[in-house]
Amino acid sequence: MSAGADTAPHSPDDDGRPDPRNSYRNNQQRLAQGLAVMGGVAGNITMFFGAPPDEDVAESIPKPRLREGPYPADEVHARLCGFVEPPAYAQCRKVLDSHILLLRAHSGTGASTAAFALLADRHGTEGITGLDSPDDLSRWRPKEERGYLLQGLSPAAAASLGEVVLTALASLLRRAGAYLVVTVRADAALPRDTLPWQVLHCPPAPGEVATKRLNTMAEAGELTTEQQADALGRLASADFADFLKAHPLPRDEVEVAQGLRDLVAGGKSAAAVLDELKAGGLPEARRALADSGHRADHLSLMAAIALLPGQDRTVIEEFSTTLRPHLDERGRTAASMAGQPEHTAPYGRPLMEGPPAQRDVLGPAFEDRLAAVGAHPLPLHFGPQRYPVQPVGFSGRHRSEALLRCLWLDYEGMAGLLWRALDEVPHHSGIELAAGQSIGKVLAHATGPGTLRQLHPFAASDKRWRRRLVAYALGELVQHPALTGAVRNQLRQWSQAGPVTLRCTVAETCAGSYGLAWPARSLKLLDAVLDKPDASLEGSLRSAVSFALSALLSEDANHSLVLDRVREWQNADSGTQRHALAVHIVESMSLAAFPRPGAPSVQRVCLADVIADHPERALGLVVAALDDPATHDATAAGLSAIENEPDPRRRADFAPFLATLSGTAPGHRGVLRFVLRRHRARTAYSAEGSTS
Repeated sequence: MSAGADTAPHSPDDDGRPDPRNSYRNNQQRLAQGLAVMGGVAGNITMFFGAPPDEDVAESIPKPRLREGPYPADEVHARLCGFVEPPAYAQCRKVLDSHILLLRAHSGTGASTAAFALLADRHGTEGITGLDSPDDLSRWRPKEERGYLLQGLSPAAAASLGEVVLTALASLLRRAGAYLVVTVRADAALPRDTLPWQVLHCPPAPGEVATKRLNTMAEAGELTTEQQADALGRLASADFADFLKAHPLPRDEVEVAQGLRDLVAGGKSAAAVLDELKAGGLPEARRALADSGHRADHLSLMAAIALLPGQDRTVIEEFSTTLRPHLDERGRTAASMAGQPEHTAPYGRPLMEGPPAQRDVLGPAFEDRLAAVGAHPLPLHFGPQRYPVQPVGFSGRHRSEALLRCLWLDYEGMAGLLWRALDEVPHHSGIELAAGQSIGKVLAHATGPGTLRQLHPFAASDKRWRRRLVAYALGELVQHPALTGAVRNQLRQWSQAGPVTLRCTVAETCAGSYGLAWPARSLKLLDAVLDKPDASLEGSLRSAVSFALSALLSEDANHSLVLDRVREWQNADSGTQRHALAVHIVESMSLAAFPRPGAPSVQRVCLADVIADHPERALGLVVAALDDPATHDATAAGLSAIENEPDPRRRADFAPFLATLSGTAPGHRGVLRFVLRRHRARTAYSAEGSTS
């Protein structure tokens, strides 16, 4: 409000209405953003600050399982926790002495973990770099003394291998002091002359992984010595031994160990643990769906729990309520096509004859409905919004994934109904993460050209939460080597599309596990989404690209790539979207932080951070920013603020940088202007001080 506002109180007889004479006819206020209230206010005003509901989305970044680039040491260490050497491990070590190992394996047998262990033996947990699957491995060259891991070969890359290629590649690796492990599907076609480099991987004997995991839990303090002994004894019992013989994969054994921990430390019964272990398979999911095929209430609730894991019970109920009418309509359509009368009451029960007093107008309670579909409430916790969350889940560890996979892929039209319900249900923060990851896991098993096509309507939506849902789904899909090429092609097409919403979806995808897995490719995609002749940069696209860059900056290994790209955009022609975004980034870093406070962010970076951590790249970026009239003033102000920073460490980092920057002044007018202005200011200050 204006400082000259009349703040005299109203009389008791004015009914709370402001005096119309107190107008602010000639008072003007201009706000870049925010809210201005002028004049008297009667009654109550309710104001909501922050993002609108559709923009209040999950911004967590799942860590990728596959990477192009260095794997963080903590991720490698976590993968190797509880590792058990497989039967062919000694043979793998021997073959890897040649610097190349082709590790053939069936899915889920733990070949990737064995590959990490082999490379960690040679280079440590900090020395492993992931490779992207090229079409021709002969064109790749090792750059450092590291362990290189390539998970999954494309058919073209597999066909290009041969004795000549591998011998030449082994020589290059030997000179670099590096090693390469390639995991290959057991049924992949490899040339016969690659046999000397091949080893067939098999999982450890049943029970070994579970035993090692239980021992690791005891070492970490999760189990006492007595509990450890009890769990190991139960592991050797007939029931658990039989289960492990039928489910010998490492993932199954890890889950057995977790179940035994719950048994000995949490009070669960052995029967309950075994039931949970057995309930997550596809056969059980198909039986459950067949049993509930005539119950719209059961199916809608099962679909909600499977699609939205971890969400509060109110969100599950809301989605179930949204989906149920569509299932009822599907049932009526099927009945009419079959020529059968359709007599059902709400919740799918037969109509009861008799007076109204005998009818159940409430229907079953929510927990009774959960029990009817094999689900139950999970422990209460507090979410990021600081209100209590009561999630629900199925009894089986993987039952949600199996149920959704069957429902989505095996039943005609069900995928469309689930998309329709997602489109209609009111948005709650977090459903985009839950649904996106669930859909991504399902689509990893889909086939045909429609696999990614069904994501398009949400990718083209003007609501951010829907675009984030697609981003999470693609981030899950791209972790499967067989689908990586298809996902990249789809993102490439969308990055060049006219609608800004599709380009926003590309940026949102780069702000996720896809971006962390393939940072260089993500920066190329972000460059492509800005390749438009229109200089105006829509706020949604600027926000999405900024968020993607902040996600990449959350890992130190990506800082150089991001800073180099920003410098390229700074040098782009004025009037382009690339230049407009670079101006926004440099101004934000100089005056506060990038992304700006209030904008979506994973990692915020200021100019002082860049100068301290990356002085060489900061020099190029600052020189380009000072030479650009659009960013000169903001950058100069940022540099002055750092020089006057009370923190002595900041000033210590800045002094050598300033000396180097001053040395570039003769060839750069913007730098020269800054140096001269700084010199005049300091000279004037010194003269003023001596006069006083």
